Amino acid sequence: VQLQASGGGLVQAGGSLRLSCAASGISLDNYRIGWFRQAPGKEREGVSCISSSGDSVYYADSVKGRFTISRDKARNTVYLQMNSLKPEDTAVYYCAADFAPSKFINGIAAMWRMARVGSWGQGTLVTVSS
Repeated sequence: VQLQASGGGLVQAGGSLRLSCAASGISLDNYRIGWFRQAPGKEREGVSCISSSGDSVYYADSVKGRFTISRDKARNTVYLQMNSLKPEDTAVYYCAADFAPSKFINGIAAMWRMARVGSWGQGTLVTVSS
């Protein structure tokens, strides 16, 4: 699966961005999609993921209430709407795909598996200025 993340940029604290994760040449209908981020000098962090049907979602505590993940099957794209951005959200954001037609119960476990066996796209840089 070839994924392309886009939508990053420079924004002031409190602002919003919407990231997109698109695939070419393959349908994402049976894939669980996740967003990860890595800030300079820090470990990669799982941010959010969504099941193939969209009926299961997971958010890390650090973004809960501010970020919303969604998918548009017609556009074969998954979005991450990021509101109330903070300087600590500054990172390179990556999307990943894991072939998993069923919904998940444990979001942390879903992201753990995706980090290890999923397909990754190139990242997009998000910079939040204070």
